[in-house]
Amino acid sequence: MREALAGLTVRGRAFLAAGVTAIVCSVMLNQTTLARVGVLLLALTLLTVLVLARNRYRLTLVRNVTPQLVAAGQPARVTLTLANDGLAPNGVLLLEDQVPYVLGTRPRFVLEGISQGWRHSVSYQVRSDVRGRFEIGPMSVRVSDPFGLVELGRTFRTTVPLTVTPRTVPLPQIPLGGAWTGSGDNRPRAFATGSAEDVTVREYRRGDDLRRVHWRSSARVGQLMVRREEQPWQSRATLFLDNRVISHRGQGIASSLEAAVSAAASIAVHLTRRGFAVRLVTATGEEPGSAWHVRGADLNAAPLLEALAVVAPVQQPRLETGWLAEGAHGGLTVAVFGGVDAADLPVLRRMQHHAGSALAVAVDVDAWIGGAPDDGTTRVLAQQGWRSVALRPRDRLDAVWQELGHTSAQTSRGVHHGVDA
Repeated sequence: MREALAGLTVRGRAFLAAGVTAIVCSVMLNQTTLARVGVLLLALTLLTVLVLARNRYRLTLVRNVTPQLVAAGQPARVTLTLANDGLAPNGVLLLEDQVPYVLGTRPRFVLEGISQGWRHSVSYQVRSDVRGRFEIGPMSVRVSDPFGLVELGRTFRTTVPLTVTPRTVPLPQIPLGGAWTGSGDNRPRAFATGSAEDVTVREYRRGDDLRRVHWRSSARVGQLMVRREEQPWQSRATLFLDNRVISHRGQGIASSLEAAVSAAASIAVHLTRRGFAVRLVTATGEEPGSAWHVRGADLNAAPLLEALAVVAPVQQPRLETGWLAEGAHGGLTVAVFGGVDAADLPVLRRMQHHAGSALAVAVDVDAWIGGAPDDGTTRVLAQQGWRSVALRPRDRLDAVWQELGHTSAQTSRGVHHGVDA
């Protein structure tokens, strides 16, 4: 009852004040008709308070976001399904869902005709130009009577996450180089004959389908051998992103860091579509949850895009190198750099030495604050053995990527000519 009285609206308080005033005036003026009006106003207001106070409603909410992983600039739809499981009917529902400012304005709905067993769905659209991970909810519900005299508030505590990934663009096919690193079954046994047929079989294991037995190889070796149905090697790539504050210029979505993150996301999608298992490494080391795919897993860029969605600038001045000691050397390394200085040169040399093939996109950070184009970073990378290309604010990433492919091809031809000579 106390909660219902506290939920009186301006109209409800006005009705109470008018009723009391009418009764007082009727006593002073000896007007019974005025007293009836006052009693009616008081009775209507107090009866409404009593009904809502005794109304034991039970509302349930189910919130769905489709899709929960969306690229920046693309919409997602939020669906709210409410049901009344209480024994008594309710009045009018006033709904307001809490959404972050970058996703749009807070949606509001008015639902009427709430009764026992009632169920209804409403939906709205959200969209963000800013990458990140956002929580949608909680939702506040206000129950009102048909006269608008009393409003009671309730809040659902549940929220649903929405991950907005960086913008990506399709990239053309270019020669990448790199090496094939071990993954999956062990190498097949080497046979004396060394035929191409033999290297596609392996020893029989308990549970293998007998229809896969290769009888000719089994007779030669003296034990059962079965045909291999999957390749034992998987091409791996390391995607490095320099997200240090000192390496970038600008603020917000117009900063050079956001351009670097978008470039890294496009490269991640491109590499996974080409069959690479990709891990993401930033200035603080390998990102958890984005490690190389295990054998048998579907190659997709979703874990990488989710990690890139929440990459934040870091204040540390030096690059973390602990990840370089993990795993075998070789493979492809693709890096997206900002500005580099002399203190970074040992790390750049070590990264290049660690990789079988080292490619880099160097963001011209000075151009992001109106400076003149500068190829200093690409020259420094070239001196450390990297094949690199500059990315400026007006450049198209697919064209820059194509240029990187031409640089790689020319370097490869130069190496071959040098060997022939």
